[in-house]
Amino acid sequence: MGELSNLYPKALWQNFESLTQIPRPSKKEKRIIEFMKKFGEELNLETIVDDVENVIIKKPATPGMENRKVVVLQGHLDMVPQKNSDVVHDFEKDPIQAYVDGEWVTAKGTTLGADNGMGVAAAMAVLQAKDIEHGPVEALFTIDEETGMTGAFGLKSGLLDGDILLNMDSEDEGELYIGCAGGVNANVKYKFEKKSVPSDSVAFKLSLTGLKGGHSGLDIALGRGNTNKLLNRFLWHASNEHGLRIANIDGGSLRNAIPRDSFAVVTVPNSNKEDILKCVEKYNELYKKELVLTEPELKFVAEPTNMPEFVIDEITQKNLLAAVYACPNGVIGMVMDMPGVVETSTNMATIKFENDEIDIVCLLRSSNDSKKDDLMYMIQNVFELGGAKIIFDGTYPGWKPNLDSSILKTMKDVYKNKYGKIPEVKVIHAGLECGIIGDAYPDMDLISYGPTIRFPHSPDEKVNIDTVKKFWDFTVETLKNIPVK
Repeated sequence: MGELSNLYPKALWQNFESLTQIPRPSKKEKRIIEFMKKFGEELNLETIVDDVENVIIKKPATPGMENRKVVVLQGHLDMVPQKNSDVVHDFEKDPIQAYVDGEWVTAKGTTLGADNGMGVAAAMAVLQAKDIEHGPVEALFTIDEETGMTGAFGLKSGLLDGDILLNMDSEDEGELYIGCAGGVNANVKYKFEKKSVPSDSVAFKLSLTGLKGGHSGLDIALGRGNTNKLLNRFLWHASNEHGLRIANIDGGSLRNAIPRDSFAVVTVPNSNKEDILKCVEKYNELYKKELVLTEPELKFVAEPTNMPEFVIDEITQKNLLAAVYACPNGVIGMVMDMPGVVETSTNMATIKFENDEIDIVCLLRSSNDSKKDDLMYMIQNVFELGGAKIIFDGTYPGWKPNLDSSILKTMKDVYKNKYGKIPEVKVIHAGLECGIIGDAYPDMDLISYGPTIRFPHSPDEKVNIDTVKKFWDFTVETLKNIPVK
């Protein structure tokens, strides 16, 4: 174990450090599932791997606490695999290189996995503990939260006995979440024809890099650039003004991350070679000025490259660039009675060329179902007018707030008694598994909380050390104060 294992609480940080050594990107969780199964069995606790490979570990109450309500400690096993473009890292093989950086723990050029490794590590520490009081505890470790919530959707009724669910997947210490946004994926497809590269052309690789990216829900209101939208803006102008033709676009990597890097291979007439280079310089400066406060590391460059085998047909190129330009992106609306809370948003997450198709994925979020539907139809019309086909899938429900929640009252009281202030009660503009789990267990009382994590879903991800201590101490005190059943 390294320097993380010397932090407090020791058991939590040791568990988290163990998690960093096990590759666990979404949909590639076999090793972490086996690890968690072995973890439960070695503690001689009832351990279940369900049909979709969620892991459930059950621990009896400590003496004298048998009559308390059953608490489910819940977190997800997978993490978002994002890295800086200059970092060599295989998320299916390589461990995360986590280290202490002042008041924070972060990773070397990759996502850290504190989302949701912190919640998982805390639940593991409770299962291990012999010195804390608690009633009956069940730990639920779900799979594939980040790319489809497969684990939560596949969870069957009857596996859990819990009365209360403590979801430990929120990212601001001192805040209790009682609701979240629902979401849906928009999958756009363009068919194109391969055309010969115009004669007397030169080829360039365009690279728009160095942006912060981040969580497409939590960070959507921070004013960060979306490289897919920015690159398309340039391509549209250069296509109209300099005869640019597109051979390939590769933008973004994950549906739930704001794209940080986008690339394109293009051709222009040889006579326009100098003009296109000047145009790239112009837009590099323009983007830097527009995003001076949020994207100080932005870099847009053009480099000569090998001539591509083909370019896409002009009609598809025109329709594609126009539709991507017109498609809404970012914050669409705010919650009127909760200042500062985003209600509805969309993220143009990825643009990829695959064989004879162009695939675009947007992730739409809203805590208002009718506003989510309206945004779906808006985006549908934009792309259908541009000749594309669009399919919506991966819909997941929002989580309707319950201000009368008994666990909310308990945790507010515990927090006030321990820290001298009342925690903020909020709704989060992100997808949490609570709403889905609540569908399978409608009588369960739900709440979400966690330590302070910044820049999840990006290589800048970090977790604040002091808030991990508070998160743990708050969890321990909450378990002591769970009501009698």
